[in-house]
This record gives sequence, structure tokens and C-alpha cells, in this order.
Amino acid sequence: MIDVQKITRRFGALTAVEDLTFQVTRGEVVGFLGLNGAGKSTTMRMLTGYLPATSGNIKIAGHDVLTESLKVRRSIGYLAEGVPLYREHRVSEMLAFQGRLFGMKRSEIKRRSEEVLDRVGLSDRSRSLVGKLSKGMRQRVGIAVALLHEPEVLILDEPTSGLDPLQRVGVRKLIAELAEEHTVMISSHILPEIEAVAGRLILLHHGTKVADGTKAELLAKLGGSHLKLVVAAASAKPNALKEDLQGLLSGEDKKREGAVFVREAGESIEALVRVEKNPSASIGLLASARGWILSELSWHEPSLEQLFGRLATGSAEDGLDSPSERAPDYREIVEVKA
Repeated sequence: MIDVQKITRRFGALTAVEDLTFQVTRGEVVGFLGLNGAGKSTTMRMLTGYLPATSGNIKIAGHDVLTESLKVRRSIGYLAEGVPLYREHRVSEMLAFQGRLFGMKRSEIKRRSEEVLDRVGLSDRSRSLVGKLSKGMRQRVGIAVALLHEPEVLILDEPTSGLDPLQRVGVRKLIAELAEEHTVMISSHILPEIEAVAGRLILLHHGTKVADGTKAELLAKLGGSHLKLVVAAASAKPNALKEDLQGLLSGEDKKREGAVFVREAGESIEALVRVEKNPSASIGLLASARGWILSELSWHEPSLEQLFGRLATGSAEDGLDSPSERAPDYREIVEVKA
């Protein structure tokens, strides 16, 4: 449904987006992530035809954005950042105006207006002035406008920006429902929205793509999941503990360099095991068989916020404020010889 090939957008000496390529298939929901200024909104505007690419090619529903722009716009429902609506219009007037722009018949506009207002929960607000509505309701009107002409693709740019927590939850729930029926691209730097609705993530940083995949795929790529063990020193030796833990590894985990790290920590031995799936049950059985005294057995998996921080900054840090809450930096762990 969306095919982007090597697009670049320059504003004078500034390159906002550079050599960006990705595809979105029918029915897919893709979250577009990036820090402020990463190029998200610029890319969205190029996808919708509001801003031409300096170079590269974009197709939406099989139509070229530059040469078939009217067909592309009929295929897209676009909610721009800031929800640009005419505040002096009543909600029904805003929808009627938008319908006429798409060449819809009066009867069709009436039918679809009733349907989309019901869908976004504003059936009782059709006569309200847009400018008198709360920001959360204006966001819903913007979504209704995007849905009016029954587009195949929804492109939502920062749809919950500036909303209070309750409004954000409501809009997030609505987007999740819409994602069941449309191909959706949603851009945001509010990560819970992305995590709640998007099965796939594309991360931009300084206008370039630095990651593309599901959360599970990104976790596997970073190798951030790990199990931490703390064993009483009297019940195990470092090298023996390491060998036992390495014996539990299989598949890709076994091939990963440095999958098991062991160090002495005061009167105990601390081990970190980098694996994709939680092996706590196997560790428990092994501990029982070896007579280990476990004082800690904890599983750590990076959150989307941590992944975002690592990929966006190119750092091993997880992006959390408290160092005690960060996943350990394996580079700091020194192996201890028995």
C-alpha cells in the first residue's frame, strides 16, 4: 500500500530526510518514531503529497505521489499535526466542506458524516462550533474528517499531541479500533501510543532510518534481554557456574559472543545471561541440582522507551533517569577466574 524508495528532502543546506526506503503492506499498522526534528512530519507530508521529495519516489495504493496526486489523496486519510480545522465551522459544516473537496454527493456526505461521527463518538456534537470543542474532541473531529471519504490508508501525525492523559487514552483506543480496518501509519514521540497500536516500528534519527521491525525483532537485534542471577559464593565457583549456564544455551543464544558473564560481587557471584526467552525454569532446576543458594533470579527485558533511547542516541544506555534502573552495561562486567 505504501512504497517509499530512496526519498530525500532538503531545505537549502539542511537535509531533513535522507535516502529513506520502506514499504507498508495492506492492513499493516506501522509506528513512525523519532525525536523532535528527526524528520517524521516531513516524511508524512511527502507521503501525502503536501511536500515534494527532493529526490526519490513514493507510491500510495499503486499511485505515484507526484504524477497521480489526486488519486493518492483520495486513497489517504490524513490527520496533520495540530489538526488544522476551521474553528468557525460547525462540525457538520466541516465535514460537508471536506466532502465537497473530494467530490462526494450531498447524500453520500450526509450518510458518511453520520457514520464517522458515530465512529469517533461525536454524534451529539454535529452542531457544535469546532472552536468551542476541547482539544481532545477536535482531535476526534480531525479523525472523522480523515475517515469521511473511506480511504484505504490512514496517516496520523502526532494524533495525541497536547492531550491530557484521559483524552490520550480515548484517542489511543479509537486508533486501535481503526487499525483493524485500515492500513495505518502513525507518527509520535509518545511511545505508549505506538506500543498500543503498532505491530511494527520504524525509527528515524537525523532524517535517516536506524531501525525497522517488530519490538521482538528489535529486542533480538540489540540483545538487550537478560537474566540476572546472584548465587552465594559458598555454593558455586565462578568458572563452574559459567560453564553450567552456557550449557543451557541453544540456537542463536549459543552463537552469541559473550552470552554469559560472571563476576564476583562481594560474598556472592553475579551472573548475567543474554537470551531471547526467559530461562528461569531451567535455571531453577539447575540450581536445585547443583545446590546453589540463589539470592536473586530476575528477568530484564528493555521497554520500548529503552529501545528508543538506545537506537536514537547510538548509546548502550537505556534512557532511564535512574542508573539503578538501567540494564547492566555488559562492557563493564569483568570475568573472574576461579
